[in-house]
Amino acid sequence: MHELIDHPCVQHKLAIIRDVDTGHKRFRELSKEITKFVCYEALKNIKVKKVTVQTPLAEAACKKIDTDLVVVPVLRAGVGMLEGILELVPTARVGFVGLYRDELSKEPVTYYQRLPKQADGGTCIIVDPMLATGGSTAAAIDILKEAGAGKIVVICIVTCPEGLALIEGAHPDVPVYAAAIDDHLDDRKYIIPGLGDAGDRLFGTSH
Repeated sequence: MHELIDHPCVQHKLAIIRDVDTGHKRFRELSKEITKFVCYEALKNIKVKKVTVQTPLAEAACKKIDTDLVVVPVLRAGVGMLEGILELVPTARVGFVGLYRDELSKEPVTYYQRLPKQADGGTCIIVDPMLATGGSTAAAIDILKEAGAGKIVVICIVTCPEGLALIEGAHPDVPVYAAAIDDHLDDRKYIIPGLGDAGDRLFGTSH
């Protein structure tokens, strides 16, 4: 299952972040802002519990989140989305997964993994700006399922039909939320039209 967040504010920011003339400082700011909007929608159905709160005037029936939230950025570009989610849910814990694609096999290889114990049974939110082939995202989902995650949600800024098809085929129970579903992957496995190399644009680096 996937959902496109087509809100006008999201689409306006997406137009700016795509622009080749947008520098790394503004790119980071926009990544955080777009992530917050997409996360807001992605978490609309998480588990809550009823609580009673004493206001200055009377008791009020309220609701609070009733699950451990663990944000898991896929290194390195996913780090640029982390602050946006933590501003929305500041009590969330953070884990990290580092993956690279083997040049010969083209399969994702894990080089770093650090998850809080609350991932076991909690709601884990994988964040990565670009869901392209879907291989790294699927590998991150495998890691979280092995860790016992109760629920997994994927949040990205831009994806494409190829990546969505892989995730929905391998992990039909994991929803994907995105600000854009672009046309296709090119021969280098870049999303077209996309927004370029998200890691380089976030951190001001280049090959």
